Amino acid sequence: MRPRPLVVFDRLDLLEWQLCQRISRLSIYRPWRITLQAASRLGDWPVWVLLILAQPWLQPNGAWRVLQYSVIALFAVAVYRLVKTRLCRERPFITYGEGMDGGGIECCEPARDRYSFPSGHTMHAVMFSVLVAAHTPWLLPVVLPLTLLIAISRVGLGLHYVSDVLAGAAMGYAFALASLYWMG
Repeated sequence: MRPRPLVVFDRLDLLEWQLCQRISRLSIYRPWRITLQAASRLGDWPVWVLLILAQPWLQPNGAWRVLQYSVIALFAVAVYRLVKTRLCRERPFITYGEGMDGGGIECCEPARDRYSFPSGHTMHAVMFSVLVAAHTPWLLPVVLPLTLLIAISRVGLGLHYVSDVLAGAAMGYAFALASLYWMG
């Protein structure tokens, strides 16, 4: 039996589906779709694990940062999964999945699960961007464009609504601030 999504998501889905449809339609352009798919795959985990492991070489107290970044990433994943499995908002390509020709939203990348709220990719991208801004700001010219591409990719590939991405960004920002407050 499928959990009942919140009524607020039913209303948001209706408000957002046309915007999501327009954004995901841009994925018919192969170079753009490949760019979004690459950003999405990088946002899965590889770039963030690399960032965590590189901390000892990026800053003087980097060994401590490995622990800090790892702890906040694991905490964020735990909270994110709890929220996602409790709220059960279906992905836009499931709710409006008629494909490009039928006026729906096409999925251009495999989804890990059925639910979309919030965007975990965006949560981690924003969280690590804030931590980079605090500890290694010289990396921002690389990290910020990647973060923006990851956020756009989630909607552009038909995996998330805009509000999922905004909620993920807000959560990532909050987790980063909490990490900076507790661990410096």
